[in-house]
Amino acid sequence: MRIEEIRAAVGQEVGVSDWLTMTQDRIDRFADVTDDHQWIHVDPERAKRHSPFETTIAHGFLTTSMLPRMLHEAVTLEIPSRLTVNYGFNRLRYVSPVPSGARIRTHVTANAVKDLEGGYEIAWGVTVEVEGREKPALAAEWLIRIYYA
Repeated sequence: MRIEEIRAAVGQEVGVSDWLTMTQDRIDRFADVTDDHQWIHVDPERAKRHSPFETTIAHGFLTTSMLPRMLHEAVTLEIPSRLTVNYGFNRLRYVSPVPSGARIRTHVTANAVKDLEGGYEIAWGVTVEVEGREKPALAAEWLIRIYYA
């Protein structure tokens, strides 16, 4: 999408990513990288016995960290740039868990485009869907800054 197309699409869904399986291996590797080994993420036997979800669940930050990949699958940007950066979130909520083995995908909405000196700021509405579940796993407004080539 070119910047003009994103401006014209404000308020509309502009793409959906491919499905991604949240494997226990991915969850375990994330736990190792972040030193977050809480049992609800990494101990399937204990989670089966004591968790209301009856299985391990992905870390919320793991789900968040998959957003760049899923955004690139959902939206192809055709904006000449020298640098694109994650500028943060205006809002981020973990609405429901992502069970180990579940498939997720992201729906992307163009929320706003703001002109900056030397570039643009795009506010993307992102919702991470869990296959077969009514509630999304994550809902956020994510800011990306793109600086001209």
